[in-house]
Amino acid sequence: MSDAQDAHSPTGFADMRPLPGGWSGRTFLAEAGGERTVVRVHEPEDRDGPTREAAVLALAAAALEGCAPVPGVVEVREGDPASGAPGLLLTEHLPGERGDLLLPRLDEQGLSSAGAALGEVVARLAGTVQPRPGRFVGAALEIAEWEPPRDAELVVELGAALAPRLGLEAGEVRELVALCRHADDVLGEPLGAVLVHGDLNPKNVLLEQGPDGAVRVSGVLDWEFAHAGTVGADLGNLVRFDRAPAYVDAVLGTVAQRRGVDEPTLLERARAVDLVAVMELATRRGTNPVAERAHRQLVAMVRAGDLHATADAP
Repeated sequence: MSDAQDAHSPTGFADMRPLPGGWSGRTFLAEAGGERTVVRVHEPEDRDGPTREAAVLALAAAALEGCAPVPGVVEVREGDPASGAPGLLLTEHLPGERGDLLLPRLDEQGLSSAGAALGEVVARLAGTVQPRPGRFVGAALEIAEWEPPRDAELVVELGAALAPRLGLEAGEVRELVALCRHADDVLGEPLGAVLVHGDLNPKNVLLEQGPDGAVRVSGVLDWEFAHAGTVGADLGNLVRFDRAPAYVDAVLGTVAQRRGVDEPTLLERARAVDLVAVMELATRRGTNPVAERAHRQLVAMVRAGDLHATADAP
């Protein structure tokens, strides 16, 4: 993007480029006077988007205090539908390397250290109780009901609603329904609602490895999908694709210790909850590599009749 183009950008920043790793096309890195700021752009019609996300960051920062940094808010600008000006949320740029880039280079000790650190994040969020499940609305983070089909109370209901958009054969649809019923059996009665990041995968965390090999979380990013949701959703996301035994065992071991639940039960529930996210992602196959991978994973799970099945990595 040239300086001339940037000067006329609706955001008003002269030096701004997309942050790598995202698929929404709405997150940028701005630089001015040697200072780096992350800019998230909201549609003009989403007037309360920036203030809502700023409130989520404040809630998350309180939940993760002493555990993992959350970007601090620098500035909030509401959108203006009349002029077409987008809403903006400016946050600090945190140090560290994206987890999806660092994890593949770590040895077993490093993977275990990273898994334990991320398990602490999951446990903290799972302990941040919310009044009821739903989406956050406004700066006060009021909780509103989901719109259809996300408002389905059972996994099997959501699976039936999404099935026509999943590109499955007739026999596979029947197997999907059976898998969804199994997920509902695993989940049983609702356990209440907690703060859910909504996209807690290694791509959205920053990690730093010290000279002693220990790995710490230096940032938890991209809270745009945060909501009040089911315990286990973030855990399922975190171990959806990244399944190195040292990493998964450390994540599970840490969460189990903090939450007082045995590891097999934790993992089974996490896979059951994550089936919802995998199905929703799979409906967007063809739009980005993550959605494509989710679709492959869903097909593998359906064909195996197993919540723990996984497709080959790309």
